[in-house]
Amino acid sequence: MSVESFRDYISLLDDADKTTRISKPISWNLEASAITMMANLTDANIPVFETVEDQKSVNARLVGDPYRGERHRPWDRIAAALDLPMGLTGDEYYETVTDRLRSPIPPTTIDRESAPCKEEVRTDPEIDLFDFPWPYIHTGDGGRYSNLHTVITTDPDSEWVDWSYHRTMIHSPMKASVLLLAGEQTPNLYYYKYERRDEPMPIAIAIGAEPAVYFSSVMWIPTGRDEANFAGALKGEPIELVECETNDLLVPASAEVVIEGSVQPGERLDEGPFGDYFGYMHGPRRSMPALEVDAITHRKHPYIPFCVEGIGVGHTLNSSTTMEVSCVGPDATLGLQTAGFDIEKCVPWRFTPRTAYTVSTKNPRPGYLHDLANFIFTTWGMLHIDFFVFVDTDVDPLDQRAVLEAIAINADPDRDFHQFGVETMPKIPLNIYQTPEEKGNIETGTSKTKTAKAYIDATSDSSQVQPAYLDDNEVVHEARKTLESAGLSITTESVQENHQ
Repeated sequence: MSVESFRDYISLLDDADKTTRISKPISWNLEASAITMMANLTDANIPVFETVEDQKSVNARLVGDPYRGERHRPWDRIAAALDLPMGLTGDEYYETVTDRLRSPIPPTTIDRESAPCKEEVRTDPEIDLFDFPWPYIHTGDGGRYSNLHTVITTDPDSEWVDWSYHRTMIHSPMKASVLLLAGEQTPNLYYYKYERRDEPMPIAIAIGAEPAVYFSSVMWIPTGRDEANFAGALKGEPIELVECETNDLLVPASAEVVIEGSVQPGERLDEGPFGDYFGYMHGPRRSMPALEVDAITHRKHPYIPFCVEGIGVGHTLNSSTTMEVSCVGPDATLGLQTAGFDIEKCVPWRFTPRTAYTVSTKNPRPGYLHDLANFIFTTWGMLHIDFFVFVDTDVDPLDQRAVLEAIAINADPDRDFHQFGVETMPKIPLNIYQTPEEKGNIETGTSKTKTAKAYIDATSDSSQVQPAYLDDNEVVHEARKTLESAGLSITTESVQENHQ
């Protein structure tokens, strides 16, 4: 059975000896994030900060990058949260998750008295965001952030409810700014519907919701389809929701903290800079829509998870990179298959998962790959992806060494490197290679200029490929005999471990 709440997930990690509970008082001001960063860099346990300095009345706990996966098997902790069998290979994990996503399960609604997130209810004049220890994550950040949560809002013209994640910078006891970049689902609802009608957009932010809720929030669920149903699919049973205190939105009942409010039309607050996923301080400071808080409900002694973004490209994993590989990848795989493309897996590049993806396909025809690239690059969920590599199905997209080998062997620099959609492709303004002028419109967060994206055809021409020398089973057998005669014990398991 999948875990029922975020704190159940932390207990699961406790039981597996995968957490380090820190009772010494820790500051939310850089100290908690510095310890988390070092844990990420060294592949250490998940830090749980039991005592946070300078709190007022809530006595909350911080958890640093709770979904960060272990280096060689980043999907294991997410698999455990979903009660999947232990020891799944990458192929098995992707197949299992995509199979679950094929069968959405609608949520159920419970009454307020039964909802753990309603243990404490604060409305005006008791509202104070600074009662909670939101971390100051990087030196140079524009403020303190909540950046590991689920944002919930609804379409004013239908019954569609959208779950997403957009970092939120705390400004005052009752106000925050939300990073809404046009082109994504929730920002589009705000900019192109609510604000144009001069209406506030109702919103709820669920912090520390059960894992399946957050996993579905980062996926590329199609517009018009509720993430709550897919969270149920991941969990294998309905997600329990409860109605907000001050609006009609339904929120995950097991959440640690729920912030209720509205995003006001035409009102902006400063947002950023912020140490972003590229590994640099993203700026300049820009204006973003303003959230006005109407209520805060929470569990007693709540956990507040956060993610240390910007640790450095190529160095480590954190919660967001792990979920890109382990949640977005299977969802993107299912999406491309559902769209009719003959692909086996669509996998984010480990360590830089929001910039490059690898797709394994049985169909290497150039025209087919061009059509596939066109679909990918113009899909809203993939706006942040600038590079794709297409490989054969006998290349494991989760194995970066194998992908690089495919590029080196199969990709002709003249014929197989394609710049796609020159000066016509939409961008988000977080790319490190864009100048401040190119980062563009501070009102909506879109890029001012539209530039190219690129893909590499690293599929092989089967008519020219000969069997590889090391694929000869007899040669491999003789090599193992030679090594064993020298005193080394070579097993399949040891070969796989060394390969990882």
